[in-house]
Amino acid sequence: MKETPIRSLPGIPMLLALFAAIAICGWMTISGVKIGSPTQVVAGIVLGAIAAFCLLGLYMIEPNQSAVISLFGKYVGTVKDNGLRWNNPFFAKKKVSQRVRNFESSKLKVNELDGSPIEIAAVIVWQVVDSAEAVYNVDDYESFVHIQSESALRTMATSYPYDQHEDGQVALRSHASEISQHLKDELAERLADAGVSILDARITHLAYAPEIAQAMLQRQQANAIIAARTRIVAGAVGMVEMALAELQKNGVVQLDEERKAQMVSNLLVVLCGERSTQPIVNAGTLY
Repeated sequence: MKETPIRSLPGIPMLLALFAAIAICGWMTISGVKIGSPTQVVAGIVLGAIAAFCLLGLYMIEPNQSAVISLFGKYVGTVKDNGLRWNNPFFAKKKVSQRVRNFESSKLKVNELDGSPIEIAAVIVWQVVDSAEAVYNVDDYESFVHIQSESALRTMATSYPYDQHEDGQVALRSHASEISQHLKDELAERLADAGVSILDARITHLAYAPEIAQAMLQRQQANAIIAARTRIVAGAVGMVEMALAELQKNGVVQLDEERKAQMVSNLLVVLCGERSTQPIVNAGTLY
């Protein structure tokens, strides 16, 4: 069911007119009693009761709020005009906030793509854009948004690994923008029939489950050590190559293959070692 705008009358002029009508009816009733006219008395009472009943048609709409109007269970339309408004007093009115809202999901425990248990939570920013769908297509649209958001978050978390294991692979920890867009698209698809638009979806908490957190931390530390060692060795080899090339180019010293190998070994030890080295001064010859 799509939203259908309808017109409403300004409430303040209607309120003044109804108060004036009630006052006139009161005067008619009193004057009818004085002159002994039952017809005038009855007319004043009936017209005054009708005017008082028409006051039930007044309602107020705040900014970024709408009123879904129905008549005996049938949808009539939606009013979005701000301020005091008036419609048929037989109309039922249900107000719906169209302000931007957000909520943070609870920490969910799910298995990521590789099967490791993780804890994940997200903040969802949403807004009602179709009041009729929000009221009539779902029973409770706020509860519907919360439940579907957690379901979409679970589905998304099982589609990606926690860490990136291959080049170009999208992971939960390293690709925040791609993950957020996937979650946003998943939510938009689930909530389209509820008249809700998803403005943003971001992961606020991501961690391994406590039972495997220590083991995963050791694995991450090992990967970091290997990556650092690889970079150090690559840099050290480049520096050794540059040193040998400069020595040969400038003719500082002539080294045979055995001495070159010894020099390469010493430089690699110095450059790749974790502790500072202690130099040994050779006061004799090379041989």
